[in-house]
Amino acid sequence: MNPKATKFALSLAVAVLILLIPTDVIPIKDLSIVEHRVMALFVFAAMLWILEPIPIYATSILIIVIELLSISTSGINVLIDNPAESFGSLINYKDIMGTFASPIILLFLGGFFLAMASTKYRLDQSLAKVLLKPFGTRPKMIMLGLMIITAIFSMFMSNTATTAMMLSILAPVLGYFDEKDPGRIAFALSIPVAANIGGLGTPIGTPPNALALKYLNGADSISFGEWMAFGVPFVIVLLTIAWLLLLKFFPPKAENINIEIKGKFLTTSKAIIVYVTFALTILLWLFDFVHGMNSYTVAMIPVAIFLAFSIITKEDLKKMSWDVLWLVSGGIALGLALDKSGLAGHVVNSIPFNSYSPFLIVALAAVLSTVMANFMSNTATANLLLPIITAVGVSVVSLEPFGGAKMLILATAMAASLGMALPISTPPNALAHATGLIQSKDMSKTGVIIGIIGLVLIFATMYILNLVNFF
Repeated sequence: MNPKATKFALSLAVAVLILLIPTDVIPIKDLSIVEHRVMALFVFAAMLWILEPIPIYATSILIIVIELLSISTSGINVLIDNPAESFGSLINYKDIMGTFASPIILLFLGGFFLAMASTKYRLDQSLAKVLLKPFGTRPKMIMLGLMIITAIFSMFMSNTATTAMMLSILAPVLGYFDEKDPGRIAFALSIPVAANIGGLGTPIGTPPNALALKYLNGADSISFGEWMAFGVPFVIVLLTIAWLLLLKFFPPKAENINIEIKGKFLTTSKAIIVYVTFALTILLWLFDFVHGMNSYTVAMIPVAIFLAFSIITKEDLKKMSWDVLWLVSGGIALGLALDKSGLAGHVVNSIPFNSYSPFLIVALAAVLSTVMANFMSNTATANLLLPIITAVGVSVVSLEPFGGAKMLILATAMAASLGMALPISTPPNALAHATGLIQSKDMSKTGVIIGIIGLVLIFATMYILNLVNFF
């Protein structure tokens, strides 16, 4: 049996073993049959996401299908026709299928359209050329410029796509360094670090942020502009610290380098439509309090415009990152099952969180999120933690004066993006490591320190937001 098959069989065996354990043996009182199944599904999904015997997006689809078959109102008769009082409530199959068209999915879709159009019509390279010009020829300033541009693009584009683009821009720059110059490592590391940090600036910058929006609704809802009001300052501070840290660890020896980026702004009608639509979408996201449209509605505007004017074609659609959308939808479906079945609330009520300090709860959630995200996808980490964290935030009375679920959800989601200590932690890390310029120990040393500093900044941000009555 090959290693992947072994990992899948192990994951399945553990899930089946959980299902075979009598509910009265599990240390959660009055556990229903539906909750028992969701518990097994949660462990199954966690193991598949961690061990990756199948693609992580395939795990998400598998979650949705298993939910439809075993705990939905349209499941297999032999599995759902149970008159027992302890069976629990089935979940409407429309709600489970609806995760494929969740507003969060459409928000990401809008982001993908913007990213693809900007790349196709050279908006990204043209902006990079313009924005890098003021940083001169000194290596440390050029590196700062590269990090700022990478972070800005990562706020509105896929971190992976941004990293791939910026690494291609970086390639000729590295030719100005001697092979033994530590500056080569600093420059190569600066791109993934900036991409990971930059994603924290907006709700669409990274999947954990978008997933957090799913749980921030009603009185706890947060707008695009409100997120940026604290997200961008957070990015600026952490990015500056990361820049200084890279210069400290890997100081460039070269005194001056000249960087040239090919590309200029196109003047075709379609290119102009892209530029105007991109700017309009960002402005509408920022000023939602003026026009009243939420970020999900605004995200559909570039989709409609780019398709109507054939800026994004049928061939382009085939290249879209549909796997990311499926991955996120699976996480939403798992959260739905944990919530609607009552398992999340049941688990939270079985742990005496009310006896813990609210700051300790926030700290534990954030640290756990960062540690998990170093060893598995930050999206998978958010998928697993946010449903439980939301239930904790809603049920723990001691958290109410400090923002309740809102603070806890934001801290957990932001912490998930700080997992960047290993080549496997994030796609940007993997892409940068693949250049052969970075050793794992260099990435780990930088990633761990930035992660710790980032956690401290998250606590400080949450404290400040609480002081200004943001929550």
